[in-house]
Amino acid sequence: MKQIRKIIALLMLVSLFATPTVSFAADDTLREVFTDAAYGAAIGALVGGAFMIFQKKPLDNFSFMAYGAGAGIMAGTAYGMAKSARAFAQVENGNFRVAFPTIIPDLVVSPSTRQTTVAWKADLFRGTFN
Repeated sequence: MKQIRKIIALLMLVSLFATPTVSFAADDTLREVFTDAAYGAAIGALVGGAFMIFQKKPLDNFSFMAYGAGAGIMAGTAYGMAKSARAFAQVENGNFRVAFPTIIPDLVVSPSTRQTTVAWKADLFRGTFN
């Protein structure tokens, strides 16, 4: 049984380090969102571990790290999605692209009443001009 586990671990290690020689990527949005989610999970687990240390019985509170990692994944994914927000129509390098717009919350402060309200916005057109 231990031999099988060693062989499986070795095969997984080899497959992780085996990289393709040629790869094409049209859009790195998904990779960026996953990277932000992974960083969020790591930071959330560290914050959860910090909260765990300050408890009377730290070893009984490992769930703090799990909750922190879960919250970090959600925050990292939200950040990644907001960072790679898309417009309904986009012109980039002469190419025209239509996509579903990303709806982003925005805080708006009224100058007269000084009240803060949440406004939802979506870009309808985005372009780069040279």
